[in-house]
Order: sequence, then structure tokens, then C-alpha cells
Amino acid sequence: MELAEGSRRSLLPNFLYSSSNGSSNLALDRILGRTLPSPVAAAAAAAGNGASTVPFVVAQAPKESGKIEMYSPAFYAACTAGGIASCGLTHMAVTPLDLVKCNMQIDPAKYKSISSGFGVLLKEQGARGFFRGWVPTLLGYSAQGACKFGFYEFFKKYYSDLAGPEFASKYKTLIYLAGSASAEIIADVALCPFEAVKVRVQTQPGFARGLSDGLPKFVKSEGVGGLYKGIVPLWGRQIPYTMMKFASFETVVEMVYKYAIPAPKDQCSKPLQLGVSFAGGYIAGIFCAIVSHPADNLVSFLNNAKGATVGDAVQKLGLWGLFTRGLPLRIVMIGTLTGAQWGIYDAFKVMVGLPTTGGVAPAAAPAAEVSKLEAAA
Repeated sequence: MELAEGSRRSLLPNFLYSSSNGSSNLALDRILGRTLPSPVAAAAAAAGNGASTVPFVVAQAPKESGKIEMYSPAFYAACTAGGIASCGLTHMAVTPLDLVKCNMQIDPAKYKSISSGFGVLLKEQGARGFFRGWVPTLLGYSAQGACKFGFYEFFKKYYSDLAGPEFASKYKTLIYLAGSASAEIIADVALCPFEAVKVRVQTQPGFARGLSDGLPKFVKSEGVGGLYKGIVPLWGRQIPYTMMKFASFETVVEMVYKYAIPAPKDQCSKPLQLGVSFAGGYIAGIFCAIVSHPADNLVSFLNNAKGATVGDAVQKLGLWGLFTRGLPLRIVMIGTLTGAQWGIYDAFKVMVGLPTTGGVAPAAAPAAEVSKLEAAA
């Protein structure tokens, strides 16, 4: 054995097994694949042999900086911040489209089409008029986005835990629908006052310049309760919209990764994943616009006229008008809006170290197998 050891050493440079600095054979042991004792065990052995020991520091593996644990308070805070950025900025950017749409819904005789609507606004109010009401839009939809995305992630996890792994996987679409509906109920309470002022500013020239003078004037005219006059139609518009927005997005993204992209999601580049998020969001937005459009007409009508009722809106616009008035413009607006929202939201998540939303979920083990594994553990 000693001969074999000597033969091995003769083939290696002397510095690899020299005993200088009291560290004999460390490099040689590593090359030969020997199991090394832990530093603590080595120190104890040296002390037992009466050898002098040198203080040492055990190097710890560096922790990942900025890593956010899934479903932690920091995770939900990041989702809330992403929702603020995605909804507030995108809704503000499409203020001109929203302005024309609202006026087409309120005064169809004057604003007959998209092109004529832009022409009328440009002639009467100039280019600056296209962004009238941008402040309540930005603040209102930022508040709504914070609640919508933050609470969606919370309720999706909460309902999945209630259902258990097997049923959460089997009925995942119902989880998406329930989670998004629950989140939107809260989000609309935050949005409603801003939406009321926005519609009044946009559809009644001369009412106010924006939020700062429009909100006090609105409250003085109709009271604080007037700010929530449109909450039920707003729920009627936004809850189906959001349920369709989240459930269809999750479904479309899962199908894209399952059938259109050969590689698993975690092996795809981040730009590709964000592209999938935008495409899934745009497709979802088309469905959202169709489902929620009648209620959108009602919200615009009720917030424009003091004392107006749902019956007044149906009588003036007609059932066909409720479903079709301003719909093509809203499809373009909501499709672009929803695609951009999912793109910004997931880009923010990637920026803070979180995965993008959606994808092919792993199949859950049956409840019986889960019970066996828990019992074995």
C-alpha cells in the first residue's frame, strides 16, 4: 500500500502533496477522489492527537440576493406593485380611445363613429382635449390594478389550498374564476369614485378640468354616496371582464406552452415568455371586451346623467345598442390594453426575480397517493 501511494505521488508535482503550512495531502486527496473529513471533524481529531490547531472559518454558500419566496408577503407586495404599473400606465395611455368611446356611448347622435368622434373632439377641444381625465384614470386604475393582481394571486393560492392538490389541478379553471371574481369585488370599490369623476369630466365639457376640481364638485352635487352610484353596474362590467381576463389568459398560456412551443416553459428565454404573456393577454382581452361591453355602456350612461337609471339607459340605447354601441373600438382598446397589462405585469415579476404567470401545471397526485406519502413521512 505504501508503495502504491509513493508511485502515485511520484507522478504528481511536489507542491500538490507537500506538507508546507501544515496542510499535508489536501490537494492530492481531492485529485484522488478521497472523502475529506468535515472541518469540524478534522479540528476535533487534531485536538485529540495533541496537535496545534489554527483558527478557521467555514465558508457558507452565498445566499441569492433579491430572491423573493413564492407566496410570502414580499411576493404579494411585488404582485401588487406590478398591478399598479400594469393597469395605471396602460389605461392612462389609451385615454383618447376611452374618451371617444364614452362619448359615443353617451351621445350617439353627435359621435356617430370612431373617426367622426375623434374629429368632433379635435375640432371642439383641440389635441389637448384627448387626454382630458387622465389623472383620475391613472389613479383609479392604479388602485384597481393593485387590488386586482395582488388579491388574485392571494385568492388563487387560498382557494387552491382549500380544494387540495388533486381538486385544484382538476378544477383549476374554477379556481381562476373564483380568485379573479373575489379580487375584482375589492378592486372596484377602489376604482368606483375615480371612474365616476372620470366619466363626468370626459363627457361634460366645462364640468371640471380634472380630478382636483372635479371630485369636490361631484361630491357637492351628489354627495359622497353619488361616487358609488355606479358600483353595481361597475361590478357587472368588471367582474365578468376580470374573470374572463384571468381564466382565459391562464388557459391560453397553458395551451401555448403545451402545443405551440416544444420546450418546457422553464427552458424558454425570458423574452419568449414575455411574448407569450402579451399574446395571451391580447386574446383574453378580446373575450373580455365582448363579455363586459353591455355593462360598460350602462356605467358610462349612469355616471353621465344625474338621477339616470338602468331603465333609462335601456330605453335610450336599446338592447342591441347596449351590446354593440362602441364595441369595435372597445375590442381594439381592451385587446391592446390587456395584452400590455400582462406584458408589463410579468416583466415586473421577472425584474424582481419571480416567474411569469401561467404555463403547464404539473399533474397533481391523487388524494390517496398523497395520503400514503404523508403517512410514510
